[in-house]
Amino acid sequence: MLVWVNGPFGGGKTQTAHELRRRLPGSVICDPEHVGFGLHRMLPPELRGDFQDLPAWRRGVHEMLELVLGKHDGPVIVPMTVVEPEYFGEIVGRLRDNGHDVRHFALLADRATVLRRLRERGFGQVVRFFAGRKVALRRESFAVAKLDRCLERLRGEEFAEHIWTDHITVAQVADRIAASTGLKLAPNTDGRLRGRVRRAATGLRHIRFD
Repeated sequence: MLVWVNGPFGGGKTQTAHELRRRLPGSVICDPEHVGFGLHRMLPPELRGDFQDLPAWRRGVHEMLELVLGKHDGPVIVPMTVVEPEYFGEIVGRLRDNGHDVRHFALLADRATVLRRLRERGFGQVVRFFAGRKVALRRESFAVAKLDRCLERLRGEEFAEHIWTDHITVAQVADRIAASTGLKLAPNTDGRLRGRVRRAATGLRHIRFD
């Protein structure tokens, strides 16, 4: 089974994916952003745009997921924002057409909630200290610029199943995904402090300077 965790930038995809991975024995995370950043590094700066617009990215993600689904026995977790129906069809649609069990979830929240999470994401003070203020602002600005379009598109029926996350925790989001898919998660034994530390560590590991 492939579990695709969609949502706006800053919507909790990465945290949810790692919560599922932590509590779901035999699962792996396959992050399509790595394909995109690799393509960006091969291009001169003036040719770098949204890597999802590159057919090579969509083909590459589809081929890599086909490979993993064919070789790995456990669940495959994919945290990735995709809001273009055509691009969604090229990847998720093709995987389903090829007989794979793909479960898709769009994590939604009110605009104010996502903006607050974006301010907290990436631990901006750490980034500013090591890399300078512009790095954090550039990534946040990109996410904010895309936010309204992401929220509008992801409410569409083609992007169901929808999970509203404003008033539930990351662990509860993972529980809802597990209940919908029939996957059995290990119990969540984190207390409040331990959960915050774990999420902070996940956020730090995923600060990117590309």
